[in-house]
Amino acid sequence: MRSDWSDLPPEVLAEVEARTGAIHAVEPAPAGNHADIAATVHAAGRLFIKAARKSAPDEDGAEVRSLRWEAAINPHVTEYAPGLHWTLETGGWLVLAFEHVQARHADYTPGSPDLEVLAKIIDGLQERPLPPVLERKRVERRWEAMGDVSALAGDTLLHADLNPANVLLGDNGSVFVVDWTFAGRGAAFLEMALLIPWLLKAGHSPAEAERWAARFPAWAAAEPMRIDLFARVFADKWQVNLATNTADWAVEHAASARQWATYRSGVGEGAGVV
Repeated sequence: MRSDWSDLPPEVLAEVEARTGAIHAVEPAPAGNHADIAATVHAAGRLFIKAARKSAPDEDGAEVRSLRWEAAINPHVTEYAPGLHWTLETGGWLVLAFEHVQARHADYTPGSPDLEVLAKIIDGLQERPLPPVLERKRVERRWEAMGDVSALAGDTLLHADLNPANVLLGDNGSVFVVDWTFAGRGAAFLEMALLIPWLLKAGHSPAEAERWAARFPAWAAAEPMRIDLFARVFADKWQVNLATNTADWAVEHAASARQWATYRSGVGEGAGVV
């Protein structure tokens, strides 16, 4: 559960205002879960600020680690990510201040023109060299508790969480990709594979979602058994996640993951046909 802006200790608030000037208003972010605090801050201008508290004075918790990754990757993906203006670490908190962007979340429903924008983002990311900072951050580790996932390893830069809330589209044609917490290295087809459950939740059938994914060379070149493996371990991991997370969105995501895994296993009619 997110904390309120007023939960920041006075010393942290003072350091923030030393950088922003007097704060006139704070708007909590309506979504997201990789920081204790995420909000648009109105001062001399607007900033989007994320903050997380440490587990102990010398120990980072999961949220702090997430913010450190965001700060580390930001300079390498400036074509997509809102700029990181400054970071602050004091009073047991880590604070990141990003460029504020005025935009809407992407629409992944069938026929949406936003899917073409998404495709361009993926094409651009897959062409970028892997930043050195991510060389040791292997995406497949997220599922290694489910079995041997070495077939999911690779050297491609992956955002690894291109859900609609993380793709922001401005009225002026601007495009931003936010929340780089899960960015890392892995097999190139994983970027599309991680999107399949989101496409299902947006109204696509498994066959339609895979036909969309098949437009990308990395998906077309991937051995079907590697895609099958990912679909299975992804669904299994989400089933495990439900033991500690029963929020509606988590239940829906687990169901979509299982729907796709069942389709890939051949139970669904026309499974695996792209």
